[in-house]
Order: sequence, then structure tokens, then C-alpha cells
Amino acid sequence: MKTARLTRRFVITSLLTLLVPIVLFAPQAYAESYVGGQIGMTFPQALSSGDVTQHGIGGLGVSDQPLKNSFMLGAKLGHYFTKARWVGIETGLSFANPHVKEGSLTFSGSGGPPVSSGTLSGLSHRMVIWDVATVVFRYPGYRLQPYVGFGPALYFASLKGPTAPPGQSATAIGMNVEGGLRYYMTRRVALFGEMQYHRARLGYTSNDNNDAADPFGFRATYSALTLSLGVSYHF
Repeated sequence: MKTARLTRRFVITSLLTLLVPIVLFAPQAYAESYVGGQIGMTFPQALSSGDVTQHGIGGLGVSDQPLKNSFMLGAKLGHYFTKARWVGIETGLSFANPHVKEGSLTFSGSGGPPVSSGTLSGLSHRMVIWDVATVVFRYPGYRLQPYVGFGPALYFASLKGPTAPPGQSATAIGMNVEGGLRYYMTRRVALFGEMQYHRARLGYTSNDNNDAADPFGFRATYSALTLSLGVSYHF
């Protein structure tokens, strides 16, 4: 319940952060807004700094779990103001499947040597990231516009074993950092290339009281670099 309340509070605060500048500045100037779509590749790091939360074995550390590269699909909605053409606000949604590779696992006690090891079957891993309110800074050139941005992100992840028993899901607040280059083919249509870095501490704990769950419940750090190409329409 506490996590749900914090998540709702974060979403409301982020939406206000996104909408307040529009309300304050839109009457003063003609706005440049845009909507876009993108496709790319996500290159994730291994799930790291793992702590087991599963009932009966909680408190153990777990070794890093390598992830596979994945295709990414995304969409963006952004807004710039003519009173400050170099700064804007953006929200985006992306989907990827950085599945967990099959491999070995090592469990260890707090600060101690390994206590056991085993083999981890490949896991289905789905990741949805909502870049809630990214502050974007651009060079407002005529056709070619480099840009950078940063802001909070909301992560929705799920893990399931190969036989599809009850899995684990996670919701967490993390960060998004991005940079890219946009080229305007016309006044309305632009191409862009972008690099994004995402990082969050995820708790895959939705079924950590269920002995049949696969995988077991744990917390770990997720981070990934994504390279993408996209098209945006400006209005």
C-alpha cells in the first residue's frame, strides 16, 4: 500500500510539473509541440546488487543476472515555447524485452562467502518505461538541432519463468537521461537519432510469499543504454 501511495503521489506531481509550464506560458506565445515515434535497440547491463526477498530465503545476496539485448519501440510528446525556444518539456513511453539469460546463480550471506549456487533458466523479462517529465534543452537552429534532457521515469517490469508459473512484477521510480540530434526535413516533419540511459532500483516482489513463484522475489538495479531512430511531427 505504501508503495502504491508513493507511486500515485509521484505520478500526480510529475503530471503537474508537465502541465504547469504549459498553462503559464501558452497564453504568452505560440507553442511548438511535437509527437513522435521511435525504434531502436536496448543494451542492458546485468541486474546487479541483488538482494533476495523471497519468503524463507530472504536476506541473502544474489549474483548479477545478465540480460539480453532487445528491440525497443517508443513514442514521445513534447512542447517548446517561443519565449524560451531552447528549453522544453517532454513525456515518453517505451517498450522492450531484455530477457534474463540462462546461467548460474550464487547466493551469499551478508558480507560473507557464497552459501549456495544453482542454475537459472532463462526468464521472460518485459520492461515498460514512462519518462514522465523530461526537461529538454536544445540548440534552436534552423534545420539541425542537438538536444539533451533529463528527468524522472516510472518503471513497470515483469519476470516469468519458462513454465509460466506465478512470476514477479516490479514498479519503481528511476531516472532518464537522453541526448540526440534532430533534423527538420520540413517545418513539420523531422528525423531524430537519440541515445537514452535509464537506471532504477527494481523490486521484483509481487509474489515473494508464494513458494511456487518463478523466479523468487528479489531486488536489483536495472540500467540500460538505448540507441534509436525516430520521426516527429511538429505543430
